[in-house]
Amino acid sequence: MSDAAPDPTPPTADDTLVLDVDCQQCPALVESRDCIAWGNGPRDAAVLVVGEAPAAGDPDDSTWPGGNRSGLAYTSRHSGRRIRSLLASVGLVDRAFYTNAVKCFPSDGEGSNREPTATERANCRSHLRREIDLVAPTVVLPTGKHATASLFSLTDRELDGFLDHVLDPVDLPAIDPVVIPLLHPSYADVWRSRLGYDRERYREALATALRDCGLDATSPSPGRF
Repeated sequence: MSDAAPDPTPPTADDTLVLDVDCQQCPALVESRDCIAWGNGPRDAAVLVVGEAPAAGDPDDSTWPGGNRSGLAYTSRHSGRRIRSLLASVGLVDRAFYTNAVKCFPSDGEGSNREPTATERANCRSHLRREIDLVAPTVVLPTGKHATASLFSLTDRELDGFLDHVLDPVDLPAIDPVVIPLLHPSYADVWRSRLGYDRERYREALATALRDCGLDATSPSPGRF
């Protein structure tokens, strides 16, 4: 996303949906985290956006420090701003709830992210399930392969060929909302063109998919990004 795009408004602590104040299920994550990065946004959101896990965060960024520092999912300067601007571009800036499949920063031991383990993802699955039930969105938007796999695992379904599912609505048994996988905002610039999209066509395809699911998504304005 272009740096010239309108900067979204970061969430505040009042937006946070805290499900377990001091979750202790994953010892390694308890040790590595600064904060649990809980979901945030309106409780009656039309869409629920799911990332993989919070990044380490930037202690020098007071506005977009990242979930591990803010305690709020999708609040990093890179991924958080990008995904929020994407939802704003289709008219859903005030109708989106943001969370992660794993709520705590998974450290590689040197201050960078690693992939959450299967056990960590399984431990956090009940939090994700509860968020979906409480918010009751029309659509769930998992961002990236790992978040999409976590959504699929809620219904014991394996994810086969993530890129084949991008922007393709999926009905999962036992989950009421339609699932529309998205590219992770950190890698969207790399993969978008390989799927045959430029920025505007990707956003228009998302808007179309959301409208097909009954949401009043608007078409992105040309040149806005």
